[in-house]
Amino acid sequence: MINHFAATAMALALERLVGYPEPLYQKIGHPVEWMGRLISRLETDLNHGRSRRLKGLVAVVLVLIIVALPSVLGSAVLAGSSFGWIIEAVIATALLAQHSLHRHVQDVAKGLGISLQDGRNAVSKIVGRDPASLDESGVSRAALESLAENTSDGIVAPALCFALAGLPGIVLYKAINTADSMIGHKSERYLEFGWAAARLDDLVNLPASRLSGLLFAGAAAWNDQQRGEDALLAMWRDASKHQSPNAGWPESALAASLGLKLGGPRSYAGERVDLAWMGNGREALTRDDISRGLRLYATAMTMLFALSLVCALLF
Repeated sequence: MINHFAATAMALALERLVGYPEPLYQKIGHPVEWMGRLISRLETDLNHGRSRRLKGLVAVVLVLIIVALPSVLGSAVLAGSSFGWIIEAVIATALLAQHSLHRHVQDVAKGLGISLQDGRNAVSKIVGRDPASLDESGVSRAALESLAENTSDGIVAPALCFALAGLPGIVLYKAINTADSMIGHKSERYLEFGWAAARLDDLVNLPASRLSGLLFAGAAAWNDQQRGEDALLAMWRDASKHQSPNAGWPESALAASLGLKLGGPRSYAGERVDLAWMGNGREALTRDDISRGLRLYATAMTMLFALSLVCALLF
């Protein structure tokens, strides 16, 4: 029987060090892209006419069945091998995003070090808001908000699903999360068709978003107990104000851990959107705050790895 906590610890360590190898990407692409092509095809075929909400539900179910079959069969085969947990861990690295998230957020800080426009160009790759309207503070805030949310969605949630349900768990999670990112929008095109994907993604991310906030709070407390307490208080006070049932937890914890304010007004496609503030610290941010956020993120990811090891020994 595979100890998936041990496999999770190994996957986290491997992926943090090397990420998804570029030669492999050039040769076969990425599993998330494969899922994306399937979702796109189903959306094209089904998202029209009547009963779009029902059709969207059917699309999500079909995606889950299609991706579940090979992962369940593969997991069953590997369970009988002495080295099956190692192979599962290696496969799982493709569905974690520590390495790439760090790189993309760091690129924003590097871009701002060159010029505001370079910072805007870099942040436009990881957020959907209008980059042209952002000053250095806005670019830095967008990068940190992306760091907070993607820590939960891209790392903690898939790692948790892998630890609890093995290869099928992490594969199914990534399929749900990819579907939400592609069709779970509140635009006219996707409001009905993407309803099931968005609600399911909200549900499966509930535990990981809270754990992500606690990891940021723990990372802050490692160096400054008061910062850790501030992060816990901010989660309790601010997380529910966020328009997402999940994003507010890691975002408010990261904001308070750094003594900053995240959230607030922003522009999407030329339209101003007023969102709640997370944290009650400094409102004017700089590129140095991105670097501080990345150091806190690194500590939080080390804690996640340590937690996986402890669970492997206990269970």
